[in-house]
Amino acid sequence: MTTRCVTLALLLLFACSALSSAQEQWPRFRGAEGAGISSQTGLPIKWDASNVLWKTSLKGRGQSSPVYWDDRIFLTSALEDGKQRLVFCIDAKDGKMLWEQTAWTGTPEPSHERNGWASATCCTDGKFVYASFGKAGLHCFTVDGKHVWSRELGEFLSDTKRGTAASPILAGDLVILNGDSESDPFLFGIDKLTGKTVWKTGRPALEGYSTPALIEASGRKELVLNGEKFIAGYDPATGKLLWTCKSFAGRGEPVPAVSDDILYVINGQPGDVYAVRAGGSGDVTHTRMLWHTPRRGGRDGPSPIVLNHFLLVSNMAGIGSCYDAGNGKELWKQRLGGAISASPFAAEGRAYLLFENGETLVFDPGPTFKELARNTLGAPGNEIFRASPTPCHGHLLLRSDRTLYCVGANRTMSDGRSPLGEPARPRAVKT
Repeated sequence: MTTRCVTLALLLLFACSALSSAQEQWPRFRGAEGAGISSQTGLPIKWDASNVLWKTSLKGRGQSSPVYWDDRIFLTSALEDGKQRLVFCIDAKDGKMLWEQTAWTGTPEPSHERNGWASATCCTDGKFVYASFGKAGLHCFTVDGKHVWSRELGEFLSDTKRGTAASPILAGDLVILNGDSESDPFLFGIDKLTGKTVWKTGRPALEGYSTPALIEASGRKELVLNGEKFIAGYDPATGKLLWTCKSFAGRGEPVPAVSDDILYVINGQPGDVYAVRAGGSGDVTHTRMLWHTPRRGGRDGPSPIVLNHFLLVSNMAGIGSCYDAGNGKELWKQRLGGAISASPFAAEGRAYLLFENGETLVFDPGPTFKELARNTLGAPGNEIFRASPTPCHGHLLLRSDRTLYCVGANRTMSDGRSPLGEPARPRAVKT
């Protein structure tokens, strides 16, 4: 081989390595930053059932959102009305079930009919995957399916019997888990290798279902957590409470949208949408709240998203609103579709919103509403889509309560294969 050929081969190797290292992972609820913003390009805009590259049937029922590292997708499910909790690993290339582990069996806690027993989304660092099931504990497996440790952290009971839904996230060497409840209200910092408690911070004994967000503000890292009565910032290393900002209503399950060090917050129950600058100390309600705008007319379950200086919010009835992120002015409000539980994501300046019937709306944010596409999968009418959609290697992962779908654009390579290496025609994988 000539020197020139060797040089070209090395350059190609380095280019491939750089491309691989730059590949986006989606390791937790709403992506690496927890903001629902993807750097991927070429995602499908228009599709129908013919664009389903593969679909995988899942045991039991669940509504945790797909997360992935490289080509391994992680999900959870529950069998027998919560008596058994499962963790799945699925191959992103073809939908094949790589492994399935039973994380817990026992007497289930009460849960709301819209919730169930497998709503919390997994998190992963590419070596381990962590799954939370409320009373059924927090569990760690290797990405190859080997059990590492399990912890039961409390009963997490509620007078209203709503169950749990907050997803774990990773912060350095810790797994962070919101344990809000009426019986065991704590925020936990757990050693990710051993499962031992590093810190445990008390919370008000009220309902709350939000997943923490890890941000940087005023030169420090903060854990930000929405809640029943306030949003708060904590030191992720120690669990120390840094600041609080009072909210306008209860529940607090939506994860705040984040842009730089500004948090955009909705409550869950009808109440003002507001913006607060992180990085403060003590009660910052009157010192760091930048604006608040009345928001009425329905429950807010989906998390908001900030895109191109526009704040996008949809309530659970499918009524969407767009606000100017700088001053909170409402720019438009209209009915987008049917019921919605999933949080949106955005890529290449476009927003994707998944309805419970499996329909996905793609639209451009802006001072006026601009619909780009409205897509269906051809899913059976008995399937319910409450998990948030996940962009994956140029495709979309859409999870119903019983099936995982992979949707691709009408793009094939010169050999007739899809970008993930499988035949571009739709095909089903049964497990």
